[in-house]
Amino acid sequence: MTPIDASVVNTVLPSITDFFHAELSTAQWVPMVYLLMISSLLLTSGRLGDIIGYRTIYLSGLAGFILSSALCGFSRSVEMLIAARALQGLTAGMMMAVSFAIIIAAFPPSQRGKALGISATSIAAGLAIGPTLGGFIASYLGWRFIFYINIPIGIAGFLLGVKVLPGPSFDNERGEQTIDVVGAVTVFIALLSSLFAINRGQMMGMPARMLIVLVFITALLLFLYTELHVPQPMVDLSLFKIKTFLFGNLSVILISMSHYVLVFFTPFYLQRILHYTPDRIGLVMASFPLVVLIVAPLSGALSDRIGTKVLSAWGGAGTCATALLLMAQIGVTHEFDVAWRIALFGLGSGLFQSPNNSAVMGSTPRQYLGVGSGILATMRNVGMVLGIATGGAVVAYRLPFYAPSGDTAFLFALHDAYVAGALLAGIAAFTSLVRYKKEICV
Repeated sequence: MTPIDASVVNTVLPSITDFFHAELSTAQWVPMVYLLMISSLLLTSGRLGDIIGYRTIYLSGLAGFILSSALCGFSRSVEMLIAARALQGLTAGMMMAVSFAIIIAAFPPSQRGKALGISATSIAAGLAIGPTLGGFIASYLGWRFIFYINIPIGIAGFLLGVKVLPGPSFDNERGEQTIDVVGAVTVFIALLSSLFAINRGQMMGMPARMLIVLVFITALLLFLYTELHVPQPMVDLSLFKIKTFLFGNLSVILISMSHYVLVFFTPFYLQRILHYTPDRIGLVMASFPLVVLIVAPLSGALSDRIGTKVLSAWGGAGTCATALLLMAQIGVTHEFDVAWRIALFGLGSGLFQSPNNSAVMGSTPRQYLGVGSGILATMRNVGMVLGIATGGAVVAYRLPFYAPSGDTAFLFALHDAYVAGALLAGIAAFTSLVRYKKEICV
C-alpha cells in the first residue's frame, strides 16, 4: 500500500487539482508532503520500535494509515487533503521504519536474503501497479477511491499482522530504554528542512533559501551534539563505525539517486521526444518494477547461498550503471528500445536490493534493529530526492550548451543526466564491495 500511495497520486493529481479548483503550486503538496513526512520521521519511528516494540509501531502505523486514508478520501478542500496526506506519510513511515527489523527478527540468517527479497517484491509490485491502478480507479470510480481502497486492504493486513507478527517474546530482549526527545526533534527538523530545500529551494528567493540552510545546519549540529552526549541516543553514531553498515547505507543512497535519475526523467523523454500518451508512458515504465518483481526474491535467496558482495556490487550496481550508459545513447526510437534498457536497470536494482539490505541489517546489533531499519529506509528516501535534484541540476546546467541544437537540446542534456546517474551507480558498485563477516551480528 505505501509504494502504491507514493505513486498513485501523481496519476490523478490533475483530477484533484481541477476538482478543488486549486493552484498547481498548492496541489503539488499532495504528493510531496507524503514523501517529506515519511523521510523526516523514519529515524524516530525506528528508534521507537527499539524501545516499545516493532510489532506495536508497525500495527499502530497500519491503523493510522487506514484512518488517514479515509480522511484523504473524505477531504472537502485541498488543504484538508494535504493535512491528511501528511498524517498518511507519518503512519506509512512507521510501517516502513521497522519492516526490515521485523523480517530480521522473524527469520534466521540462512533465510534472511530470501525474506528481504519477498519484501522487495511487494514494493516493486506496488510501484508497478500504482499508476495503472490509479488511472483505472479514477476513471471509473473517482479520485477519492484511490484512498478508500486502502481501508479494506488495510483492515485485512491489520488482522493478519495481529496474528503473525513477532510479539512480546522478542520485545522482552530490549531492556530499559528511553526516547531521546531532543535528538528526535532535531533530526526531524534537519531532515525536513533539507528535503524541503531540495524540493522547493529553486522556487524561493535567496533570503528564504539562506534561512532554510541555516535552520538545517543548526538542527544538524544540535542533533550531532546531542547524540554524542546523551546516555541513550536516538541514533547511536557508533553504528557508522561498522564498515558494512556505513558502506551499505552509502550504496543505498547512490543507487536510489541513480534510480530516480532514470524513473523521474525518462517519462519526460517519452513525452517530449517520442510524444507518447500517459497510458503508453505508464506501460513502458512498468518494465522496471516488473523485472524487480521477479528478480528480487531470487536474488535474496541466492545471496543466502553465495553471500552479498558479488550480487550487490557487480551484479546489481554494475548492471544499473550499464543500463544508464545505454540510456545515454538513446535517440528517437520505439518503446521496446526504451523498455529493455529500463528493464535492464530493473534487473540490476533487483540484484542489488535484497543482498545489500541483508548485509546492512545483518551487521546491525540486535538492540538497534529498529533504528538500523529506519536509517536504511531514510537513506533510500533521501537518495530519491537527491536523485531528482541531481538530474535536474545536470539538465539545467547542460541545456544552454545544446541550445543551438533546437528540439534535441533536451535530449542531449538528458543524456548527460543519465551519464551522471551511471557514475553514481558505478561508485555504488565499489562501496558495495565493503563487507566484513566478523561484523554480522544477527
